[in-house]
Amino acid sequence: MRRLAGAAATAVLLAGPFVLAFFSGGFFDRPRLTAALVAWLLVGVAALVSPVPLPRALPGRLALGSLALLCALTALSLEWGPLAQDVVDDTGRLLLYLGVLVAAVALLRGARARAALEPVLAGGALVVVLYGLSERFLQGVIELARSTTAAGRLEQPLTYWNAMGGMAALGIVLATRVAGDPERSPALRAAAAAAAVPLGLGVYMSFSRGALLSACLGLLALCVLAPALRAQARACLVAAVAAGLASGAAAALPATRTLEGGGRTAQGAVLLAAVLLLAAGSAALAARAPAGPERARTGLLVRRPGVAIAGVIAAIVVAVAAGAALERAPEPGPFGATSARFASAETTRYGYWGVALDAFGDHPLRGVGSGGFAVEWLRERDAPERAHDAHSLYIETAAELGVAGLLALAGWIAAIVLAAGRLHRRAPGLATGPAAAFAAWALHAGLDWTWEMPALTLVALLLAGALLAWSEEEGSLASVHEAGA
Repeated sequence: MRRLAGAAATAVLLAGPFVLAFFSGGFFDRPRLTAALVAWLLVGVAALVSPVPLPRALPGRLALGSLALLCALTALSLEWGPLAQDVVDDTGRLLLYLGVLVAAVALLRGARARAALEPVLAGGALVVVLYGLSERFLQGVIELARSTTAAGRLEQPLTYWNAMGGMAALGIVLATRVAGDPERSPALRAAAAAAAVPLGLGVYMSFSRGALLSACLGLLALCVLAPALRAQARACLVAAVAAGLASGAAAALPATRTLEGGGRTAQGAVLLAAVLLLAAGSAALAARAPAGPERARTGLLVRRPGVAIAGVIAAIVVAVAAGAALERAPEPGPFGATSARFASAETTRYGYWGVALDAFGDHPLRGVGSGGFAVEWLRERDAPERAHDAHSLYIETAAELGVAGLLALAGWIAAIVLAAGRLHRRAPGLATGPAAAFAAWALHAGLDWTWEMPALTLVALLLAGALLAWSEEEGSLASVHEAGA
């Protein structure tokens, strides 16, 4: 009975983000509150059925403690924050995140969880992205809700195009990891390679530059971390080429890209046929790849993978910072469903970040209070746009919660990095997928308000919980197939 209850709780935990995706990603109060209640119910079940309900090692304790501290600081900012309702909303969101992380650390243990995590999360992301793409494939048959602000960009069911791009980016990283893992069965590798095609198309159709950068970073991280470099690099190349060809087909079919104009039914059918053909070709290549135990590489990239990933992230940060420094006034850049967005660095985010950093400089110790950026932007903005978020988890945390909030956030991320490093030293093949996908999410969170979209952030929390749990497990972790996955 305990085993059955644990399996059911784990299934609910893994499915949760993708169910929540169909309720505007959990952005609004009622679905977010419901999700928080379910999360803490799962914590209660885990306390009864899990042999290790709480982390035993430093990384796990640091992660939970830091996230709890961030939640407490957010709640305390009610004393000085200008928008009480925002403080309440942000505290409730963090309680949801804390509950999911506690439940993930307790429930995602054992061979079955290790075998299921990557395929299940990749499959969930695929369902979400295919739902959004369905009206482009079957125009005239399926019509989803649209907002004028999206201007044709992929937005459903999360209702925000950049979040959809982030979900697709996490999905393609996880799917490509499964496709390039020689220890997986040929059928599973083939299915994952096929899934990478519509997921890559989802990144493109969101026209999110942050999502594209995140996907590229995640795929690069796979090659840096994976012990079987040749197999993983081959899978990344196939995924990138197939997704690029699908995106090129979409770019050549304007009705599928903008959801406007004539010939939409025919163009949708052509795009669907192209995606199916590319998916079939990717699957055939993945199924033919050699299988067998992954052999550990030697050299700097495997012994010090964090150095390479940190270097890539640093280069991206420097590039973004240089763009911000050179930008004299915030410009929106190309608008809507146009490929020109990918060739432009213009964005109003530079203005948001500048105001947020000024607020941090004025209130470095405790910040302006959770939700206070919105007031600072109205007071200091140099563009007519309304903005509620600073579009960066790290900069917004600095502005609203000061040094204390930054330390709590840094402690949470550092704990996950420590756990990933510890696991990678013992079982690099097991650490590769979750670590690469989490790195992709962490970059995206620095470029948009990903943190406020629970359906997307919960995927990252499940990855983090798995890294924390697996880094503590004893015995052999060499294979993800101990449960026959």
